[in-house]
Amino acid sequence: MSIELWLLYLVASVGLSLTPGPNGLLALTHGACFGLRRSVGTVLGGAAGFLLLIAASLVGLGALLAASEQAFTVAKWIGAAYLVYLGIKVWRSPAAIVAVEAGAAEAGGARPSDLFRQGFLVAVSNPKALVFFAAFLPQFIVPGLPYWLQLAVLGGTFVVVEILYELMLAGLAQRIAPWLTRHGRLFNRIAGGTFVGMGVVLAGAHR
Repeated sequence: MSIELWLLYLVASVGLSLTPGPNGLLALTHGACFGLRRSVGTVLGGAAGFLLLIAASLVGLGALLAASEQAFTVAKWIGAAYLVYLGIKVWRSPAAIVAVEAGAAEAGGARPSDLFRQGFLVAVSNPKALVFFAAFLPQFIVPGLPYWLQLAVLGGTFVVVEILYELMLAGLAQRIAPWLTRHGRLFNRIAGGTFVGMGVVLAGAHR
C-alpha cells in the first residue's frame, strides 16, 4: 500500500470514528461512571470487536450479510436485543458515587473483564458496522498483498484511531463528574434510554 493511499485511509478512519455510535457512547458512559483508567478495558474491548469485524469483512462475511436478507436480519436482531438489554441495565443501575478529587468512581462490580466484554459485544453485535466495513475496505485493498498484511495495516490503523478517540471521550467524561455526583440517576437514564433507542433504530434498519 502506498503512503498516499494509507493517508487517505487514515483520514477516512478518523471520519468514521467521529461518527456517533454505540461504542463512543459506552466509552463516554464508563468514563463518567468508572474513570479513565478503568474505562481502558471498555475501549480495548471495543477495539478487539472492531478488529474482528474488519477481519471478517476481509474474508467476505460482510458481503454475505449484504447479500443475504435472512443472515442480516438474524444478526440485526441479535445486535438490537443486546443494545436494548444494555440500555435497560444502565437505566436501572444505581447512581455512581463519584470521587471528584480522585477523578474516579466507586462502582462496585465493574471488573475490567466485565467492561472489556461490554465494549467487545457492543462492537460485534452491530451488523451494519460489518456491512459498512465490507463496503468501505475494498476501496483500500491492494490486490496481491497477503491477507494478514492487509489486516495489520487496515485493521491496525482503524483500531488505533478508534482507541484514541474513545479514550478521549472517556477522559473528557470526567469533566462532568461533579454534575454526575448530583444527577447520577438522570445520567444513567439518559444513557440507558439512548442505548435502547439505538437498539430500536437498529431493529428497523435495512441494508
